[in-house]
Amino acid sequence: MEKYQFDQTLMQTMEDSHIPFAVYQFIDKRVVTLVLSAGFRKLFEFDKKEDAYYVMDNDMYRATHPDDKARIADAAFRFATEGGSYEVVYRTKTRNHGHYLVIHAQGEHVYTQNGARLAIVWYTNEGIYSPTGYGTDSNALTDSYNRMLREGSLIHHAHYDALTGLPNMAYFFELAEAGRKTLAAEGKQTAILYFDLCDMKSFNRRFGFSGGDELLRAFAKLLARYFHNENCCRISADHFTVYTDAANLEDRIKKIFDECRSLNDEATLPVRAGIYLDNIEGIDIDRACDRAKIACDTNRNKFISVYEYFSEDMLKTIQAQRYFVENLDRALAEKWVTVYYQPIVRTANGCVCDEEALARWVDPERGVISPADFIPVLEETMLIYKLDLYVVEQALAKMKKQAEAGLYVVPISINLSRADFYACNIVEEICRRVDGAGIGREMITIEITESIIGSDFEYMKGQVERFRELGFQVWMDDFGSGYSSLDVLQQIHFDVIKFDMRFMKQFDNTDRSRIILTELMKMATGLGIETVTEGVETIEQVDFLREIGCTKLQGFFYCCPLPFEKILRRYEKGRQIGFENPQESDYYDAIGRINLYDPSYIAKEDSESLRQYFNTLPTAILELQGDKVKLIRCNRSYREFLEKTVGVDVKNKRIYNVRLADQPDSYFMSEIKRCALEGNRAITKGKVGDATVHSFLRRIAENPVTGSVAVAIVVLNVVR
Repeated sequence: MEKYQFDQTLMQTMEDSHIPFAVYQFIDKRVVTLVLSAGFRKLFEFDKKEDAYYVMDNDMYRATHPDDKARIADAAFRFATEGGSYEVVYRTKTRNHGHYLVIHAQGEHVYTQNGARLAIVWYTNEGIYSPTGYGTDSNALTDSYNRMLREGSLIHHAHYDALTGLPNMAYFFELAEAGRKTLAAEGKQTAILYFDLCDMKSFNRRFGFSGGDELLRAFAKLLARYFHNENCCRISADHFTVYTDAANLEDRIKKIFDECRSLNDEATLPVRAGIYLDNIEGIDIDRACDRAKIACDTNRNKFISVYEYFSEDMLKTIQAQRYFVENLDRALAEKWVTVYYQPIVRTANGCVCDEEALARWVDPERGVISPADFIPVLEETMLIYKLDLYVVEQALAKMKKQAEAGLYVVPISINLSRADFYACNIVEEICRRVDGAGIGREMITIEITESIIGSDFEYMKGQVERFRELGFQVWMDDFGSGYSSLDVLQQIHFDVIKFDMRFMKQFDNTDRSRIILTELMKMATGLGIETVTEGVETIEQVDFLREIGCTKLQGFFYCCPLPFEKILRRYEKGRQIGFENPQESDYYDAIGRINLYDPSYIAKEDSESLRQYFNTLPTAILELQGDKVKLIRCNRSYREFLEKTVGVDVKNKRIYNVRLADQPDSYFMSEIKRCALEGNRAITKGKVGDATVHSFLRRIAENPVTGSVAVAIVVLNVVR
């Protein structure tokens, strides 16, 4: 529809009129101003005609009292779309004096000769508004308007949202309950909609809360334009709900999505929507809104405008989730929740050096329940802290039982959720339990995922520092699963980084995973951080990770998570991997940190020229105990060297059990012994098989329990 053009003479006559009136036209769902009289411009204190037209086209209600905006905007919309007459009384703030005038506006539609429908609205000044209910003059009508508007403000504050002018939740439920009955009586189906702006928190950080408020107001106006003001509600924060006739619903939602892209001068966000097709005889309006929200939340991780219908399957899911919330305390008290422990194996000695505690819910009625089902529910309802503190208590009890059984005790890691830090003082709660059990704080390790850190960086940084200052180790879990891992490592010190299992899932599909892991191991070594790779399932993965310097491994290759009773039974049957002697931990830690694909690390204290001399040469770590020498670790090049020089094949064997030499008196072995004894670095020449081998030797560490000494060897040259 094109904008109507008045004859120039008529236009001039109307603009010069001293009667306060305006002429509008409704085009493409917008009110367009055609004429503003001189009387109108004087009443609303516009000095320039251009300013008056600009304001009325772009921010018509900017001077209107906040309590009146929604009411008159909705009345104007109904007048424009449904016809009839227009009559409202409202307050507008004067530009020059700062007080509110009471304005009585009345309007009618007229049709031009070519069929265009125009709206003529005239305005009457009913005096200055007084909050007491009585004006400054004795006009009885003005006093009546003042009292009416004052009472209307009181009603508005009780029934409407102050920011958007939409009905508040309580009033909306009343309106919707009556409205859905009316629609049902007319044979129409009601739809309840729930809208959620995507990532409002980030928007507020970028544009400030005032910018966020502008977006919320703009979105509220958009909803009111499509569904009417009284059919909409800002239910909380950036969440809105609507009741409407279900006819052509998807078309309207798609149009809202389209307009959202340019909303608020394009300082906007995508919006998710949930739809519940209402059965008036089924549930109350508040539960209908809950179901629309459930449908909306199914897309909570998407940053696009998208809608979803509520289904019965969603209801079953919600009922299952409610079961976890209602039965958590009982499940903990009656030990339905069992803690399983998955071993973490040190690459240097093949022993269990840590364990990860994992919760398993074994329900007497529902059987084994996956953690993927109940943990997200407990996180969302802020109840996860109960479960995690229970896991801490069970882990501490397990340590005591393990010591009583005569077994070495290793640290146990506990996974914490973001909700733990907001639901309680989780640092203090864990400290109290550990100290009360009489167990050293170094025996409980805290695992925190990268995503938790990124959600509230400065706060979480402080919590990590609190844990470490109190003597707990803190690991970053799922390293590499997000986009800010390296940035986090620059600012927060972790004792261990735990590589996400997706690296192992891609291990056989592409070399990229191996290259990335190799470089990440170098980085971790440079930062002085130990490493764990989870999801290890094959001997090829074990060999590779051991070679590149991964300190610890975790996965089904070693063992699945088990309850403590089964761990004890495995010990009794001689099938357990074996717990590490804590006194040997530092020794094997030193061995495990070395990257066998980067022999320059072994010579890191030497000159730059020596560092550049090394490439990926045959590299190994030997362990000497008395006259016996054992191969602990080696890279692929060293395996090939052994095969060619002495005919030893260690490719598919447990490397740390393979004997290297049975000739302790050879010159080569003598040099290794001297390096182990004196600790000096040396470049040596000796016979290995029928070849003369030039090697670089360096002492790494000494085992305080057995007296064994680890020596690193790099083969520089082989002469036959």
